[in-house]
Amino acid sequence: MSKVLTLRQRVLNTFSRKTIDRIVFSPRLYYWYYGNRLWRRPRTDKKCAGKIPKYILRKSLLGIFDYLEASPRYVIENFYLPLIWPRKKVRYVRVKWGKDRDGSLITVYKTKIGNLYKKSRGGHLVEYPVKTVNDMKILKYIIRHTKFHFYLPIFKLAKKIIGDRGVVGTFFARSPYMSLITQYMGFERTIINLRRYPNEMEDLMKFMDGCDDDMFEILCNSPIKIFNFGENIDCNLSPPRYFEKFLIPYYEKRVKQFHRVGKYCHIHMDGSLKDLLPYLEGLPFDGLEALTAKPQGDVTLEEIQDSIGKKIFLDGIPALIFLPQYSFKYVKKYTQKVLEMFSPNLILGVSDELPPNADFRKVEMVADIVKHYEL
Repeated sequence: MSKVLTLRQRVLNTFSRKTIDRIVFSPRLYYWYYGNRLWRRPRTDKKCAGKIPKYILRKSLLGIFDYLEASPRYVIENFYLPLIWPRKKVRYVRVKWGKDRDGSLITVYKTKIGNLYKKSRGGHLVEYPVKTVNDMKILKYIIRHTKFHFYLPIFKLAKKIIGDRGVVGTFFARSPYMSLITQYMGFERTIINLRRYPNEMEDLMKFMDGCDDDMFEILCNSPIKIFNFGENIDCNLSPPRYFEKFLIPYYEKRVKQFHRVGKYCHIHMDGSLKDLLPYLEGLPFDGLEALTAKPQGDVTLEEIQDSIGKKIFLDGIPALIFLPQYSFKYVKKYTQKVLEMFSPNLILGVSDELPPNADFRKVEMVADIVKHYEL
């Protein structure tokens, strides 16, 4: 009789290409859980967005993972436990917050060489901090005086909470190019500036890359075993031209650092992918997370299979099909197809998060399929 592995052992064995007894089911449930305010332990699902069985309503998030025999992936999103976080040196950068007339949150970064400010509404940026070439100089100053910290006590707490349910992993700051798009300039201004001020933009990204050295040294020396490059790649935001020039060299450099010290890593790619398929197998990552197939994405499962080679595929089931308009039969057939196509190099999950209005009974069905699936 073969040995029954823990979820933690299965995750590690999947990444190290060792034998596993069962595929790991690791759906990201926090958006669904907190979106339905299930932390309040409601007795009915009347105020919830989706269909939730009564016996689930009173469970904790960790209790739901246990019920599904599933593995939590990120402690920062499931339990609000940040393992690594940036801190600006107050001596050089002072951060002030306020409210605009329309209720938007305004954040001002005050420095001796000038100020940057951004505006957010509903948790989304509606005005990015870097607007001019001079703002790039201020951004450099702020980044230079920002220090990343790894919190060992929080890691120990997270490890205790997770136990044998999985591996304590985390995502961290994006690459310079993706940081400009998502945090500092926005997509439109980033692309325009790359055309108008190519030298200044490339110098800024080179500077940001150099400043990341300290963060990667901290990560490499930490006890964290699996890292995620939380890039949220979409070929419309990072088309082949820029993907080749600004992203692939960065990934090759940083993944090499992780591999040198025995770490595993994967990248989050959850948008349109058609134009990037030729690059996937050659990327240096151990795994690819959230690659989203049709009917939600713009590629088929067959195209993904042909493009990733032997890399580990994390997730695989589009979030869209957990909504009411898709039948249980469709979800069952889709799940079985993913298992047959990508096992054993697979950590099954939702690409990329379970929506609040999902039918949880479909998640239960997927968990049951995984339990009975023979490798």
